[in-house]
Amino acid sequence: MPLAHRRGAAARARYRCEACVSAPPAFDATLALADYRAPLDLLARGLKFRARLALGDEFARRLALAAQNMSVEHGMPEIVVPVPLSRERLIERGYNQAWQIARPLARRLGTHADATLVRRILHTAPQSKLDRETRRRNVGRAFALTRALSGQHVGVVDDVMTSGATLDALAHTLKAAGARRVTNFVALRTPKD
Repeated sequence: MPLAHRRGAAARARYRCEACVSAPPAFDATLALADYRAPLDLLARGLKFRARLALGDEFARRLALAAQNMSVEHGMPEIVVPVPLSRERLIERGYNQAWQIARPLARRLGTHADATLVRRILHTAPQSKLDRETRRRNVGRAFALTRALSGQHVGVVDDVMTSGATLDALAHTLKAAGARRVTNFVALRTPKD
């Protein structure tokens, strides 16, 4: 969520929104380019539903620039993964919009991208149609990893973050498998849930 500007390293270390202070998520940080609102929402929908795949590279370019301007205290991720789609949704859409951002983002960050590390093992209802609590239950056990992680910093990429339930569930799964840190890279973030 948008936060007031703070100066100094000590202030940045405590740079958390009210929601994250009261109920800390499993992920460690989230970098979002902008709010999900007009006219940028049209770009996200173009990527997701109209196969305007070049938008993935543009989101990746801007996320990489923003990441380079962030504090390097925790370094860049050693691996970048997209939020996976269920098999059914991938067949229906024909591509994963998060992968269209993750692959060029990893290249720009000089790290490895892996679309096979995380699998979505449950076909869930679209998150956009659910309330906050239902979203959490919807994705709570939706993910599985294909291999263990040994202390790696994982970057998770998604096109839009709404409640954070999907990213939180995925971070729980990654940390249970040995991830040291999980940083989300999202193109757009809804300003309020």
